[in-house]
Amino acid sequence: MQPQQRNSIEGLAGVHELLGEFISYATSERRLSPSTCRAYSRDLQQFLEFYTEHHSLGTTRDADLSSVHVLDIRLFMGSCLQRGLQPRSIARKLASLKSFYNYLAESGRVELSVAGQVTTPRFARHVPGFLNESEVMKLFSGFSEEGATEGDDPEDLFVLARDRAILEVLYGSGLRVAEIVSLEHRHVDLDGSLLRVTGKGSRERVVPLGEAAADALKKYFEVKLNFFRIKKGKGGGPRVFVTVKGGYIYPVLVGRVTRKYLSTVTEIRYKNPHALRHSFATHLLNGGADLKSVSEMLGHANLTTTEVYTHVTFGRIKEVYRQAHPRA
Repeated sequence: MQPQQRNSIEGLAGVHELLGEFISYATSERRLSPSTCRAYSRDLQQFLEFYTEHHSLGTTRDADLSSVHVLDIRLFMGSCLQRGLQPRSIARKLASLKSFYNYLAESGRVELSVAGQVTTPRFARHVPGFLNESEVMKLFSGFSEEGATEGDDPEDLFVLARDRAILEVLYGSGLRVAEIVSLEHRHVDLDGSLLRVTGKGSRERVVPLGEAAADALKKYFEVKLNFFRIKKGKGGGPRVFVTVKGGYIYPVLVGRVTRKYLSTVTEIRYKNPHALRHSFATHLLNGGADLKSVSEMLGHANLTTTEVYTHVTFGRIKEVYRQAHPRA
Protein backbone atom coordinates (compact mmCIF):
# COMPACT_ATOMS: atom_id res chain seq x y z
CA MET A 1 0.00 0.00 0.00
CA GLN A 2 1.48 3.34 -1.04
CA PRO A 3 1.79 6.11 1.55
CA GLN A 4 -0.79 8.84 1.23
CA GLN A 5 0.52 11.97 -0.44
CA ARG A 6 0.72 15.39 1.09
CA ASN A 7 0.40 18.60 -0.81
CA SER A 8 3.81 20.15 -1.12
CA ILE A 9 3.56 23.65 -2.58
CA GLU A 10 4.62 26.27 -0.06
CA GLY A 11 4.05 29.98 0.12
CA LEU A 12 0.28 29.86 0.19
CA ALA A 13 -1.50 33.15 0.76
CA GLY A 14 -3.15 33.69 4.14
CA VAL A 15 -5.72 30.99 4.80
CA HIS A 16 -8.60 33.43 5.31
CA GLU A 17 -7.65 35.33 2.17
CA LEU A 18 -7.80 32.07 0.23
CA LEU A 19 -11.19 31.23 1.72
CA GLY A 20 -12.50 34.64 0.71
CA GLU A 21 -11.06 34.24 -2.78
CA PHE A 22 -12.72 30.82 -3.12
CA ILE A 23 -16.12 32.10 -1.98
CA SER A 24 -15.87 35.00 -4.45
CA TYR A 25 -15.04 32.49 -7.20
CA ALA A 26 -17.99 30.28 -6.21
CA THR A 27 -20.30 33.30 -6.27
CA SER A 28 -19.16 35.06 -9.44
CA GLU A 29 -17.69 32.29 -11.61
CA ARG A 30 -19.68 29.22 -10.61
CA ARG A 31 -22.73 31.37 -9.84
CA LEU A 32 -23.68 29.30 -6.82
CA SER A 33 -26.53 30.49 -4.64
CA PRO A 34 -25.85 32.62 -1.53
CA SER A 35 -27.04 29.77 0.71
CA THR A 36 -24.59 27.32 -0.90
CA CYS A 37 -21.73 29.79 -0.53
CA ARG A 38 -22.62 30.35 3.12
CA ALA A 39 -22.61 26.58 3.65
CA TYR A 40 -19.17 26.33 1.98
CA SER A 41 -17.81 29.10 4.17
CA ARG A 42 -19.25 27.57 7.34
CA ASP A 43 -17.99 24.05 6.55
CA LEU A 44 -14.48 25.24 5.70
CA GLN A 45 -14.28 27.39 8.81
CA GLN A 46 -15.30 24.41 10.94
CA PHE A 47 -12.57 22.29 9.35
CA LEU A 48 -9.98 24.99 9.98
CA GLU A 49 -11.01 25.21 13.63
CA PHE A 50 -10.74 21.43 13.99
CA TYR A 51 -7.36 21.35 12.23
CA THR A 52 -6.03 24.19 14.38
CA GLU A 53 -7.10 22.51 17.61
CA HIS A 54 -5.93 19.04 16.54
CA HIS A 55 -2.44 20.30 15.70
CA SER A 56 -2.26 22.66 18.71
CA LEU A 57 -1.83 25.75 16.54
CA GLY A 58 -2.36 29.26 17.86
CA THR A 59 -5.16 30.42 15.55
CA THR A 60 -6.72 29.32 12.29
CA ARG A 61 -4.44 31.79 10.52
CA ASP A 62 -1.53 29.52 11.47
CA ALA A 63 -3.00 26.62 9.49
CA ASP A 64 -0.98 25.56 6.41
CA LEU A 65 -3.40 24.27 3.80
CA SER A 66 -0.58 22.65 1.84
CA SER A 67 0.20 20.42 4.84
CA VAL A 68 -3.30 19.02 5.31
CA HIS A 69 -3.25 15.21 5.19
CA VAL A 70 -5.95 12.74 4.23
CA LEU A 71 -5.96 11.60 7.86
CA ASP A 72 -6.76 15.16 9.01
CA ILE A 73 -9.89 15.15 6.89
CA ARG A 74 -10.93 11.69 8.05
CA LEU A 75 -10.45 12.71 11.69
CA PHE A 76 -12.55 15.81 11.05
CA MET A 77 -15.33 13.64 9.64
CA GLY A 78 -15.05 11.37 12.67
CA SER A 79 -15.40 14.34 15.01
CA CYS A 80 -18.54 15.41 13.13
CA LEU A 81 -19.97 11.92 13.63
CA GLN A 82 -19.17 12.08 17.35
CA ARG A 83 -21.03 15.38 17.59
CA GLY A 84 -24.13 13.64 16.26
CA LEU A 85 -24.12 14.92 12.68
CA GLN A 86 -25.89 12.75 10.15
CA PRO A 87 -23.89 11.08 7.34
CA ARG A 88 -25.62 13.33 4.79
CA SER A 89 -24.36 16.46 6.60
CA ILE A 90 -20.85 15.03 6.86
CA ALA A 91 -20.89 14.20 3.15
CA ARG A 92 -21.81 17.82 2.42
CA LYS A 93 -18.87 19.08 4.49
CA LEU A 94 -16.54 16.78 2.59
CA ALA A 95 -18.01 18.09 -0.67
CA SER A 96 -17.17 21.63 0.50
CA LEU A 97 -13.57 20.58 1.18
CA LYS A 98 -13.33 18.85 -2.20
CA SER A 99 -14.59 21.94 -4.02
CA PHE A 100 -12.14 24.15 -2.12
CA TYR A 101 -9.14 21.92 -2.78
CA ASN A 102 -10.10 21.48 -6.42
CA TYR A 103 -10.01 25.27 -6.69
CA LEU A 104 -6.59 25.39 -5.00
CA ALA A 105 -5.25 22.71 -7.35
CA GLU A 106 -6.68 24.33 -10.49
CA SER A 107 -5.21 27.70 -9.49
CA GLY A 108 -1.78 26.18 -8.81
CA ARG A 109 -1.80 26.68 -5.03
CA VAL A 110 -1.41 22.96 -4.32
CA GLU A 111 -0.23 20.05 -6.46
CA LEU A 112 -3.26 17.88 -5.85
CA SER A 113 -6.55 17.85 -4.04
CA VAL A 114 -6.00 16.01 -0.80
CA ALA A 115 -9.75 16.02 -0.16
CA GLY A 116 -10.26 14.23 -3.47
CA GLN A 117 -8.52 11.18 -1.98
CA VAL A 118 -11.20 10.80 0.69
CA THR A 119 -14.19 8.59 -0.14
CA THR A 120 -17.59 10.16 0.41
CA PRO A 121 -19.49 8.24 3.10
CA ARG A 122 -22.55 6.28 2.04
CA PHE A 123 -25.85 7.28 3.57
CA ALA A 124 -29.42 6.12 3.34
CA ARG A 125 -31.36 8.15 0.81
CA HIS A 126 -33.97 10.30 2.49
CA VAL A 127 -37.48 9.70 1.28
CA PRO A 128 -39.11 13.13 0.95
CA GLY A 129 -42.47 13.68 2.59
CA PHE A 130 -45.38 14.45 0.31
CA LEU A 131 -49.14 14.85 0.35
CA ASN A 132 -51.33 12.23 -1.28
CA GLU A 133 -53.74 13.41 -3.95
CA SER A 134 -56.78 13.44 -1.66
CA GLU A 135 -54.90 15.65 0.81
CA VAL A 136 -54.06 18.09 -1.99
CA MET A 137 -57.74 18.21 -3.00
CA LYS A 138 -58.70 18.86 0.61
CA LEU A 139 -56.04 21.58 0.93
CA PHE A 140 -57.36 23.65 -1.97
CA SER A 141 -61.05 22.92 -1.42
CA GLY A 142 -60.56 24.50 2.01
CA PHE A 143 -59.92 27.83 0.33
CA SER A 144 -63.15 27.53 -1.63
CA GLU A 145 -65.08 26.83 1.53
CA GLU A 146 -63.56 29.83 3.34
CA GLY A 147 -64.55 32.04 0.43
CA ALA A 148 -64.58 35.80 0.41
CA THR A 149 -67.69 37.72 1.28
CA GLU A 150 -68.56 41.34 0.80
CA GLY A 151 -67.54 43.33 3.85
CA ASP A 152 -64.55 41.14 4.72
CA ASP A 153 -61.48 43.02 5.87
CA PRO A 154 -59.39 43.96 2.77
CA GLU A 155 -56.20 42.83 4.47
CA ASP A 156 -57.69 39.41 5.22
CA LEU A 157 -58.84 39.10 1.63
CA PHE A 158 -55.38 40.02 0.38
CA VAL A 159 -53.60 37.50 2.64
CA LEU A 160 -56.07 34.74 1.71
CA ALA A 161 -55.63 35.34 -2.03
CA ARG A 162 -51.84 35.60 -1.73
CA ASP A 163 -51.49 32.47 0.38
CA ARG A 164 -53.63 30.43 -1.97
CA ALA A 165 -51.62 31.61 -4.96
CA ILE A 166 -48.35 30.74 -3.19
CA LEU A 167 -49.56 27.22 -2.41
CA GLU A 168 -50.98 26.69 -5.89
CA VAL A 169 -47.72 27.73 -7.56
CA LEU A 170 -45.58 25.65 -5.17
CA TYR A 171 -47.64 22.56 -5.93
CA GLY A 172 -48.62 23.35 -9.52
CA SER A 173 -45.13 24.23 -10.79
CA GLY A 174 -42.81 22.59 -8.25
CA LEU A 175 -40.90 25.75 -7.34
CA ARG A 176 -38.28 26.00 -4.59
CA VAL A 177 -38.79 28.54 -1.80
CA ALA A 178 -36.08 30.86 -3.13
CA GLU A 179 -37.66 30.70 -6.58
CA ILE A 180 -41.14 31.70 -5.45
CA VAL A 181 -39.76 34.47 -3.23
CA SER A 182 -37.84 36.01 -6.15
CA LEU A 183 -40.54 35.46 -8.79
CA GLU A 184 -41.23 38.67 -10.75
CA HIS A 185 -44.20 39.73 -12.87
CA ARG A 186 -42.07 39.57 -16.03
CA HIS A 187 -41.49 35.87 -15.32
CA VAL A 188 -45.22 35.08 -15.42
CA ASP A 189 -46.93 34.33 -18.74
CA LEU A 190 -50.58 33.79 -17.91
CA ASP A 191 -51.62 33.60 -21.58
CA GLY A 192 -49.03 30.93 -22.32
CA SER A 193 -49.48 29.22 -18.92
CA LEU A 194 -45.74 29.34 -18.24
CA LEU A 195 -43.32 30.55 -15.58
CA ARG A 196 -39.70 31.48 -16.26
CA VAL A 197 -37.68 30.50 -13.20
CA THR A 198 -34.06 31.09 -12.21
CA GLY A 199 -32.94 28.24 -9.96
CA LYS A 200 -29.75 26.92 -8.40
CA GLY A 201 -26.54 27.88 -10.14
CA SER A 202 -28.48 30.67 -11.88
CA ARG A 203 -29.87 28.04 -14.28
CA GLU A 204 -32.99 29.32 -16.00
CA ARG A 205 -35.88 27.04 -16.89
CA VAL A 206 -39.44 27.35 -18.13
CA VAL A 207 -42.11 25.40 -16.24
CA PRO A 208 -45.80 24.89 -16.97
CA LEU A 209 -48.37 26.83 -14.97
CA GLY A 210 -51.48 24.76 -14.36
CA GLU A 211 -54.99 26.10 -14.77
CA ALA A 212 -55.68 26.17 -11.03
CA ALA A 213 -52.42 28.02 -10.31
CA ALA A 214 -53.09 30.50 -13.14
CA ASP A 215 -56.59 31.20 -11.82
CA ALA A 216 -55.22 31.70 -8.30
CA LEU A 217 -52.62 34.16 -9.62
CA LYS A 218 -55.21 36.13 -11.60
CA LYS A 219 -57.41 36.40 -8.52
CA TYR A 220 -54.44 37.42 -6.38
CA PHE A 221 -53.35 40.10 -8.86
CA GLU A 222 -56.86 41.54 -8.81
CA VAL A 223 -57.11 41.54 -5.01
CA LYS A 224 -53.56 42.88 -4.68
CA LEU A 225 -54.30 45.81 -7.00
CA ASN A 226 -57.46 46.74 -5.09
CA PHE A 227 -55.81 46.32 -1.70
CA PHE A 228 -52.90 48.65 -2.39
CA ARG A 229 -55.20 51.13 -4.15
CA ILE A 230 -57.21 51.35 -0.92
CA LYS A 231 -54.04 51.65 1.13
CA LYS A 232 -52.57 54.16 -1.32
CA GLY A 233 -49.35 52.18 -1.12
CA LYS A 234 -47.00 50.38 -3.48
CA GLY A 235 -47.46 46.67 -4.04
CA GLY A 236 -43.87 45.47 -4.03
CA GLY A 237 -42.64 46.66 -7.42
CA PRO A 238 -41.53 43.85 -9.73
CA ARG A 239 -42.02 40.98 -7.28
CA VAL A 240 -45.16 38.87 -7.57
CA PHE A 241 -45.63 38.05 -3.90
CA VAL A 242 -45.52 40.75 -1.25
CA THR A 243 -46.42 41.36 2.38
CA VAL A 244 -49.36 43.46 3.55
CA LYS A 245 -46.93 46.37 3.86
CA GLY A 246 -45.82 46.01 0.25
CA GLY A 247 -42.42 44.52 1.03
CA TYR A 248 -41.01 41.37 -0.51
CA ILE A 249 -42.05 38.06 1.00
CA TYR A 250 -39.26 35.98 2.52
CA PRO A 251 -38.60 32.25 3.10
CA VAL A 252 -39.74 32.24 6.73
CA LEU A 253 -43.11 33.73 5.73
CA VAL A 254 -43.58 31.07 3.03
CA GLY A 255 -42.76 28.44 5.65
CA ARG A 256 -45.41 29.84 7.98
CA VAL A 257 -47.99 29.77 5.19
CA THR A 258 -47.34 26.13 4.33
CA ARG A 259 -47.32 24.99 7.97
CA LYS A 260 -50.58 26.81 8.64
CA TYR A 261 -52.51 25.20 5.80
CA LEU A 262 -50.82 21.80 5.58
CA SER A 263 -51.41 21.21 9.30
CA THR A 264 -55.14 21.00 8.59
CA VAL A 265 -54.91 18.28 5.95
CA THR A 266 -51.87 16.04 6.52
CA GLU A 267 -49.88 14.24 9.20
CA ILE A 268 -46.53 14.30 7.38
CA ARG A 269 -43.66 15.31 9.64
CA TYR A 270 -42.28 18.28 7.73
CA LYS A 271 -45.06 20.60 6.62
CA ASN A 272 -42.76 22.91 4.72
CA PRO A 273 -42.79 24.37 1.19
CA HIS A 274 -40.62 21.52 -0.06
CA ALA A 275 -43.42 19.07 0.78
CA LEU A 276 -45.48 20.64 -2.01
CA ARG A 277 -42.53 20.46 -4.41
CA HIS A 278 -42.13 16.77 -3.50
CA SER A 279 -45.86 16.26 -4.04
CA PHE A 280 -45.62 17.92 -7.46
CA ALA A 281 -42.87 15.49 -8.56
CA THR A 282 -44.45 12.40 -7.02
CA HIS A 283 -47.88 13.00 -8.52
CA LEU A 284 -46.39 13.67 -11.97
CA LEU A 285 -44.46 10.38 -11.89
CA ASN A 286 -47.49 8.51 -10.57
CA GLY A 287 -49.45 9.95 -13.47
CA GLY A 288 -46.99 8.56 -16.01
CA ALA A 289 -44.63 11.50 -16.61
CA ASP A 290 -41.11 10.45 -17.61
CA LEU A 291 -38.24 11.03 -15.20
CA LYS A 292 -36.28 13.32 -17.54
CA SER A 293 -39.19 15.72 -18.00
CA VAL A 294 -39.84 15.87 -14.25
CA SER A 295 -36.13 16.46 -13.62
CA GLU A 296 -36.15 19.39 -16.05
CA MET A 297 -39.26 20.90 -14.46
CA LEU A 298 -37.67 20.63 -11.02
CA GLY A 299 -34.46 22.24 -12.25
CA HIS A 300 -32.26 19.33 -11.20
CA ALA A 301 -28.78 19.28 -12.68
CA ASN A 302 -28.90 15.49 -13.13
CA LEU A 303 -31.38 12.62 -13.08
CA THR A 304 -29.85 11.05 -9.97
CA THR A 305 -31.34 13.80 -7.82
CA THR A 306 -34.81 13.15 -9.23
CA GLU A 307 -34.59 9.38 -8.78
CA VAL A 308 -35.32 9.74 -5.07
CA TYR A 309 -38.98 10.14 -6.07
CA THR A 310 -39.18 6.93 -8.07
CA HIS A 311 -39.54 4.69 -5.00
CA VAL A 312 -42.96 6.24 -4.46
CA THR A 313 -44.12 5.46 -7.97
CA PHE A 314 -43.11 1.82 -7.62
CA GLY A 315 -45.94 1.37 -5.13
CA ARG A 316 -48.35 2.85 -7.64
CA ILE A 317 -46.98 0.64 -10.40
CA LYS A 318 -47.49 -2.48 -8.27
CA GLU A 319 -51.05 -1.41 -7.53
CA VAL A 320 -51.83 -0.91 -11.21
CA TYR A 321 -50.22 -4.26 -12.02
CA ARG A 322 -52.27 -6.11 -9.39
CA GLN A 323 -55.47 -4.54 -10.70
CA ALA A 324 -54.77 -4.99 -14.39
CA HIS A 325 -52.69 -8.13 -14.88
CA PRO A 326 -54.64 -11.40 -15.13
CA ARG A 327 -52.00 -13.35 -13.21
CA ALA A 328 -50.92 -10.72 -10.71
